[in-house]
Amino acid sequence: MKKFLILLTPLALLLFTGWNWLLLPAVEKHMNTRTGQPLPPVSAQARELHGSLVVGDLHADSFLWARNLSEHAGYGHVDLPRGREGNLAIQVFTAVTKAPRGLNYTSNASDAPDNITLLAVAQAWPPRTWGSLFERALYHADRVHDLQAEVPDQVQVVRSAADLRRVLRGREEGSRQLAAILGIEGAHPLEGRLQNIARLYDAGYRVMGLQHFFDNALGGSLHGHSAAGLTDFGRAAVREMAARSIVIDVAHSSEAVVREVLALVDRPLIVSHTGLKGMCDSPRNISDSLMKAIAAGGGLVGIGYWDGAVCDPSPENIVRTIRYAIELLGVAHVALGSDYDGTVEVAFDTGELAVLTAEMLRQGFSEFEIRRVMGENLRDFFLAQLPAS
Repeated sequence: MKKFLILLTPLALLLFTGWNWLLLPAVEKHMNTRTGQPLPPVSAQARELHGSLVVGDLHADSFLWARNLSEHAGYGHVDLPRGREGNLAIQVFTAVTKAPRGLNYTSNASDAPDNITLLAVAQAWPPRTWGSLFERALYHADRVHDLQAEVPDQVQVVRSAADLRRVLRGREEGSRQLAAILGIEGAHPLEGRLQNIARLYDAGYRVMGLQHFFDNALGGSLHGHSAAGLTDFGRAAVREMAARSIVIDVAHSSEAVVREVLALVDRPLIVSHTGLKGMCDSPRNISDSLMKAIAAGGGLVGIGYWDGAVCDPSPENIVRTIRYAIELLGVAHVALGSDYDGTVEVAFDTGELAVLTAEMLRQGFSEFEIRRVMGENLRDFFLAQLPAS
């Protein structure tokens, strides 16, 4: 009987995993959706302008899913073919290692059930990832590097400003290569050990979000129970990230954490995917006054495309939110932060980003404003903040 059970367990796991692999496209189609609303037309003028832009996005969770991003998918929001259709030049791909059921914006216990564990098993991630958030982050980095190895002419992992310059120079000469910057969404993968910052840095991570939906060892989440600031470990981790020229992302951090990070380091911060409280009074968004403090420190704010951030996810309202952000923060501090493939519903995918350019023209944006928001602000921020080489 014991021998039979030893044989049965891997067989059952194999059948379970195989069944889930068949179901996974259907699962993601349910999770990363489109609103279905008709998109406004894109004029020839807008298409021409869009094709000349440097387009960048501060946040997408695409490597959480089992899709091969070298292939055009009929679902989800991001893949390399659609990136080329949308003239996407720079994408921050974030590793989601822990997320609660329901993705509640108001309150989540730190020990609440974690959906990513089930996803890791169902997608046949290596067993080392099933019980370790750190190993999940390493696996995410492996997937991005594997994609680069598969199609090196289409994507390049960027570790330094020099890497980013090479990709951008190539694009000016006709390349369609995408610059991929690795980030983590919530510093749970540190697993309470400062040395894991160095290990994640060596794996290619250059952006680190401090919190996600839960309070963690670094401090309070905007969606946790405590509303606390940084812990002693959090302060040490923030200093270590800054010393390594890691860009610190305070999307999902409590307002107390944001204030303390601003006081602790003199490097500019990002809020990678968000809305503005004055435009959308959602528990997902921090106060406008705190956003102004981030901008005053040279920071960058990525405007999201889903209802939790902007209330109305239509292109028209997203662009109105961008205008509000420009007037509040200054044009140099506003960027795109889609949250694509982050279990959100959006009106348009990466291949349709020209709808934003067209809508900005319709709403009277200048070409300078369009170029800055669509990607030049993001480009210049990373050229300044990434390690030089």
